[in-house]
Amino acid sequence: MTTTQQMKTPVAKRKGKSKFAVLALIFLSVVINYMDRTNISVAAQAISDDLELTKVQMGIIFSAFAWTYSIMQIPGGMLVDSVRIRILYPVILVAWSLATIVQGMVSSLAAVVGCRMAIGFFEAPSYPANNKIVTQWFGEHERAGAIAVYTSGQFIGLAFLMPVLAIIQQWFGWRGLFFISGGIGILWAGVWYLLYRDPVVDDEMHDTPDDALPTSSANAAEQAQQVPVTAHTQATASWSNIKIAFSSRKLWGIYIGQFCLGGTLIFFLTWFPTYLAEYRGLSELTTGFVASIPFLAAFFGVLLSGFVSDWLVRKGVSNEVARKAPIILGLLLSSSVIFANYVESTQWVTFFLSVTFFGNGLASINWVFVSLIAPKHMVGLVGGCFNFIGGLSAVTVPIAIGYLAKDGDFRPALVLVAALALIGLCSYIFLVGKVEQIQLPNLAVDSDSPSSDPSVKNQSEAAGGAQ
Repeated sequence: MTTTQQMKTPVAKRKGKSKFAVLALIFLSVVINYMDRTNISVAAQAISDDLELTKVQMGIIFSAFAWTYSIMQIPGGMLVDSVRIRILYPVILVAWSLATIVQGMVSSLAAVVGCRMAIGFFEAPSYPANNKIVTQWFGEHERAGAIAVYTSGQFIGLAFLMPVLAIIQQWFGWRGLFFISGGIGILWAGVWYLLYRDPVVDDEMHDTPDDALPTSSANAAEQAQQVPVTAHTQATASWSNIKIAFSSRKLWGIYIGQFCLGGTLIFFLTWFPTYLAEYRGLSELTTGFVASIPFLAAFFGVLLSGFVSDWLVRKGVSNEVARKAPIILGLLLSSSVIFANYVESTQWVTFFLSVTFFGNGLASINWVFVSLIAPKHMVGLVGGCFNFIGGLSAVTVPIAIGYLAKDGDFRPALVLVAALALIGLCSYIFLVGKVEQIQLPNLAVDSDSPSSDPSVKNQSEAAGGAQ
């Protein structure tokens, strides 16, 4: 064994440990992110009683987060492509955590709406940042698994947090719930800054840390696609590229799919506890524990989907099967929410809602399509557009459910959620088509690169023409 080979082995081991440590940081950040999004759903009934709010007004409060969250997705994606993640992440964490704390001090509808808008504004870059981190640290053949792990944070975290948040509210009231949630986020921002390193030269250390080395499990072609801060990523911050991001049929397929997937998710993140408490007549603490069961189902769904999908890719199965099949199956299962309208017992309601959210979990690896389909210099921007369209479901669906359930009947709302799941299924089948990266014919091509092959050039031209 040569000296070079002897040096590579421990470096590769350190790198392997580093990327999984990074994944753990993202996972915990997602848990905190969703805690601050959804604590409002736990507190909803108490806030409604205290501030004398109607269901339509509560729908507006549930929706307010997404007004700014959606609008800021594209600027947030640009920001992710321009600012070091080590700096950006703790800044936005502190900002949305402070807004969460202030939320516990207000006493009017307008003030609550304003706080929810502030939380959405500062959380907007978080998921484009998560996707960029995974794209930089993990090879394509293991990326869906990585995405599944951090996405599972929104499910497993809430599965355990729902009853905990309910207990905190019982002890400290709904205002205390927001104070404690916000304080946790501020503490975590400091931990993130101390532990995370960008996979580039660290300015403070004036050296390339072990964390910056290419993933040991990625092949050379994948490593070449993972170079983080380059002229390609800087090119994303232009309005001409925004036009590209909104002119591709494939990208619109995943955008619409994300909107429909978000329709199911936002029901569980906002109205679900109210549905259990008011329509199904469960107590506050019982609601907290019953609500955790579908979140556990979603957790297992997303992990199963991610790791099976990556395993199929490693076995040479096409992306159409390995990546699309879990999403299509998941969206089909999500439509089973409609069956909850035809059962009475809490056990059967919990079963169908768990199947629904398990399906939502299966489909939640859809972020992998951003890196698979987007032009490689536009991953951050396309991620922002993807989450912008998805965020619109969080703008519209809570208000729509508020109107549909204003008389206390949630059955029309469940019909809406089921219909969205079926529309998303059709979007992935008929709009996304073959899973392949969009090639822009006007980009320069190196003579040594694989895309200089005439057959690949023809595919690029065809993809460009299709836009």
